[in-house]
Amino acid sequence: TLSSSSAASDVYKRQVVDTPTPCGYLMFDMKNTTDLTDSPSFKALSGHRGEGAADDAGYTRDTSKLIAFYLPQYHRVAENSEWWGPGFTEWTNVARGRPNFDGHYQPHIPRELGFYDLDRVETMREQAALAREYGVHGFCFYYYWFSGRRILERPLDNFLASDIDMSFCLCWANENWTRTWDGDTKSVLLEQKYAEGDEERFIQDIHPFLADPRYIRVDDKPLLVVYRIKELPDPAGSIKKWRAEAERLGLPGLHVSVVDFYDISDPREVGADAMVEFPPHKFNGPQNCPDPSPHLTNPNFRGGLIDYSRVIAQSMLRPEPPFTLYRGIIPSWDNTARRQDTGTIIVNATPAFFGSWLKFLRAYTRETRPGASDPFIFVNAWNEWGEGCHLEPDVQWGLNYLDEVARTSYVSPEDKVTVEQAREAAFHRIQRIASDDGIGIKTDLSKHVPMKPRVQRLAHALQKYPLLHKIARKLYRATHALLH
Repeated sequence: TLSSSSAASDVYKRQVVDTPTPCGYLMFDMKNTTDLTDSPSFKALSGHRGEGAADDAGYTRDTSKLIAFYLPQYHRVAENSEWWGPGFTEWTNVARGRPNFDGHYQPHIPRELGFYDLDRVETMREQAALAREYGVHGFCFYYYWFSGRRILERPLDNFLASDIDMSFCLCWANENWTRTWDGDTKSVLLEQKYAEGDEERFIQDIHPFLADPRYIRVDDKPLLVVYRIKELPDPAGSIKKWRAEAERLGLPGLHVSVVDFYDISDPREVGADAMVEFPPHKFNGPQNCPDPSPHLTNPNFRGGLIDYSRVIAQSMLRPEPPFTLYRGIIPSWDNTARRQDTGTIIVNATPAFFGSWLKFLRAYTRETRPGASDPFIFVNAWNEWGEGCHLEPDVQWGLNYLDEVARTSYVSPEDKVTVEQAREAAFHRIQRIASDDGIGIKTDLSKHVPMKPRVQRLAHALQKYPLLHKIARKLYRATHALLH
C-alpha cells in the first residue's frame, strides 16, 4: 500500500506511470497519489490490512517481530574501486547477472527504490518507511570491522546521526573479504586477524550504536549478532570480554546471538544467549535438489540448484531445540550475480510460498515463546540483491513479498492453533499453491526432515576437498532417494 507518511509517499510518487507487475501493469495517477493513499479499494487490492479493519474482523496483531538483515554495500568506497574497478558497488554485480536455465529470473531489477546510493541518508529514510509500513520491525545492519579498521561504515554512521524512526541492531560480519565472495582463506582481500585487545576495542567502537535508543534490546541488553563465532580463537572468552567491556561502559550487558553456521549446533557451546537461523545455511543439501531440474542454457554452469518447497519443509520439520533459536526465512536465494557459473540458485520461489512459510514461523514463535521479550524472526534479507534475497520490491514481483509480511502480521481466530496444526495447514497450503502454479512436487514434504547436525558438519568440512565433496554429495543424494 501507499503509506500516509510523507517519507513513504515520496517513494511511491517517484514510480513511473506504467509499472510492470507479474499480472500486467498498474496505472498510477501521479496527480492523485495522496487520494490513493487512503483508498479502501486500493488497500484491499494490495492485500494490506489497516489495524482498524483488522480489529473489526476479529484479527489481532501477531506478537513476532521481523528483523531483516541489511547490506550497506550500495555506495562507493576506495577499497572496492581498487579491488573491482572504479565506481564498483553491489549494483555492478546485480546488473550483470544472466539466466542459466529456462525461466531463470536474472538480473534482479529494483522497482520502488531504484538503483539507490546509500551515501544519501534519505534513501535509508525511504527504506525504513517502506519496511515499517509493511510490518518489518527492524534492520540488522552488517558491520564490517577488521581489528579497528571499518569499511562500508558511512551508511551506518549516517543512520546513527539521523532521526530515522527504525529499530536496528548490528551483526558483526567477521569473515575474510575474498574475491570469491564466500569468506574462504583463498584470494583474501581483507583478513580478520583477531589481535590482542580486539574484544575491548570492538565494543568501544560499536558503543554509540548499542547506546542508541532505537537499538534492539532483550531484557534491556543490546542484541549483538555474530556471523562466524567459531572463527574467533577463543569464542567463549571473547564473549565474556565483550560483556565485561559493555558493562564497564555503562550498559547492562549484552545479549549475544550467533548465526547458525555449519560449525556450531548450540549457542551454549560458546556461552552465547541465542542462535539465529540463517537460510539457506543448513538447508542447501543434495536432498533439496529440484526434481525435475530445469533445462540448463549455460553450458558452463556447475553450481547448485535447490527447490524452495523442500527448504520450507525442512524448516518446518526442524524440532524445537533446548535453547533459544530465532527462526529464519528467505524470500529466495540466487547469487548468480556474484558467481555466474558456480552460484547456488533456489528455484520455484514465489511470494505465496514465502507467505505460507512465514505464517508457520509466526505460529511457531507464538507457541514456543509466549510472553518472551524477544519473539524475533530474522529475514535474509532486506536488500541482498547480489544474492537474490530481498524484501525490497523488484520488477518481477513488485510489492508481493512485502504484502505477505503485512498479511501474516495479523492473526485470525482460526490461526490460533498448535505448532503441529500450523505445520499441517502449511503443508496443505503449499501443495495447493504448487498445484495452482503448475509446480510439480514429487516428494512427500511432510516427511522431508532436515539433515542431522553431524552430517552438516561433515559436508561443510569436505568442501575443502572438492572431489571428495562431489562424491559424498552424489552418494548422499542416491541414498536419500532410495530411502524416501
